[in-house]
Amino acid sequence: MRDLPTPVLPLASTLFESNRRLPRAEETVTAQHRLQVAWARSDEELREAQRLRYRVFAEEMGARLMGPTGLDVDVFDGYCDHLLVRDLDTLKVVGTYRVLPPHEAVRIGRLYAESEFDVSRLAHLRPKMVEVGRSCVHPDFRSGSVIMSLWGGLGAYMNHNGYETMLGCASVSMADGGHYAANLYTSLGANALTAPEYRAFPHTPLPVDELRTGASAVPPPLVKGYLRLGAKICGAPAWDPDFNTADFLTLFRLSDINERYARHFLGDAASR
Repeated sequence: MRDLPTPVLPLASTLFESNRRLPRAEETVTAQHRLQVAWARSDEELREAQRLRYRVFAEEMGARLMGPTGLDVDVFDGYCDHLLVRDLDTLKVVGTYRVLPPHEAVRIGRLYAESEFDVSRLAHLRPKMVEVGRSCVHPDFRSGSVIMSLWGGLGAYMNHNGYETMLGCASVSMADGGHYAANLYTSLGANALTAPEYRAFPHTPLPVDELRTGASAVPPPLVKGYLRLGAKICGAPAWDPDFNTADFLTLFRLSDINERYARHFLGDAASR
């Protein structure tokens, strides 16, 4: 989040002129909702994602955001593909992820994670690695169906384009001063961490030793979901003062997917 220029509008003019391979829209019907999973293909659809991000990150979590009022905008948005989950009864966007594909990471010259971590040990993965971020779900839609729809969309995107690895920060609130995040990190077993050759190192580490209290900490839903899918944590969390979060850098390789969740993430491709 640091050392980024102040974002300005418009951001998406080049994004929607590209020949990016985006999967077609899919509908999901659950007992609670009728949802559509699709990729933003216009500036207005991108703005819908940015409005939801502002609501969750600024209004709900208290993040200090730069840019236009009511929107969460940064310089990476124009290089990313934006996944949307839309409630078909209200037509509102209720969930979103953004994805930085490897060729766009080359264009912008860095990963978003590099503002918080030294990721040099992951350099060999980057030709087939996407970076995900800005994940959020509307507070009225947090029953699980939206996040599963988002993951299904991500899996289809990776398969569609031949990507093998997903990198992203799972953010944990520090509203309690950081004690929960520190306890969470110390509670993670060795199986939750990457092998040493895949570790990343925070530029501004969370002071875990000072903040931990010894209390047990159950992972939040997003972190728990990543771990169940087969993802690993790349080491100690970074402190992000702008969002007031502890960021756990998470690495997921399709080859490590938990078979129990492969159908949710990969759809029909899981059986091939």
